[in-house]
Amino acid sequence: MRRLMALTLASVFALSMSACGSTEEAETEPTESPAAETTETNTDPVLNVYSSRHYDVDKELYDKFTEETGIKLNVVEGKAPELIERLTREKAAPEADIFLTVGAESIWLLNEEGILGDYSSPTVEKNIPEQYRGAGWMGIASRARVIAYVKDQVDPSTITSYDDLTKPEWAGQVLARSSESGYNQALLASFVSIDGAEKATEWAQGVTDNFGREPKGNDRDQAKAAVAGEGKLAIMNSYYWALMDKSSDPEEKKVAEQIGLIFPENTHLNLSYAGIINGGEHSENAIKFMEFLSSDEAQTMIAEENGEFPLNPETAVPEPQKSWIGFKAQDLNYEELGKHIPDATKIFGEVGWK
Repeated sequence: MRRLMALTLASVFALSMSACGSTEEAETEPTESPAAETTETNTDPVLNVYSSRHYDVDKELYDKFTEETGIKLNVVEGKAPELIERLTREKAAPEADIFLTVGAESIWLLNEEGILGDYSSPTVEKNIPEQYRGAGWMGIASRARVIAYVKDQVDPSTITSYDDLTKPEWAGQVLARSSESGYNQALLASFVSIDGAEKATEWAQGVTDNFGREPKGNDRDQAKAAVAGEGKLAIMNSYYWALMDKSSDPEEKKVAEQIGLIFPENTHLNLSYAGIINGGEHSENAIKFMEFLSSDEAQTMIAEENGEFPLNPETAVPEPQKSWIGFKAQDLNYEELGKHIPDATKIFGEVGWK
């Protein structure tokens, strides 16, 4: 029965996540890096990586890790659902040693399928707080799911919670991406986990009733639409604002200048994480890579270049993230979050959040 439930949920994940074509981390088809094409020798220390993170800083981290350890990374990139399907298909004889992805909602499914393997590392335990690591996985960085507002049209002191998005005064003023977005799936699943399905449904209905337009586009598009006058409030991830603010595109910088961010009570944090693969041939190297990713050096690079929040408490938080810290995050069990994705999918359908 448990196996049947896991397979059913795997289908739900595939349907919801494969539709996230606008999720900016998941726009590329599975590809193998040049390193994966080289012939390995028995004496070459290697690490086989599957990754749905597609950032320039990640490539810099790969190079830095190889430079410091001599371990060569064979990287296969792709969309998260495709890589999860591949990991499931290969689990009897794993080809990957470690999986890098965005969205902690997939941790539960990977554990149910027996894909993640337990590991022990005093270094990771020292560098990453307990709530951001667990059986087979370690958080790399986080980004907050926040409420963006048009500065000259909204008094931010009047909005303190996600519930405020449902108030009648914001009718026709709320912007959001599709319910098929993994970010929105995880946000609503977190409400189901913490407050129950009934309250989560009320929230989703209230937001849907206040939409300024039919959901579409990615998070940056919500900010752009708000500045263009299609709404005054938008749901987006904090790191997108940071990337827009330092963008080489003057139009994106102009949008960021006109948008402020509200970190609601019990702000939802979306995690990027690394999962060690059960039965991976190079598990010791995988642990070394996790330790490297948890280090101050790597955490600083991620925070400075990608606008994410470092999870290592010893890492200095750069701007603009430094100006945002002080908010209270949800008390969320990330290993259990994925159980509530089917409920979130059902609720979105019931309330008409397209």
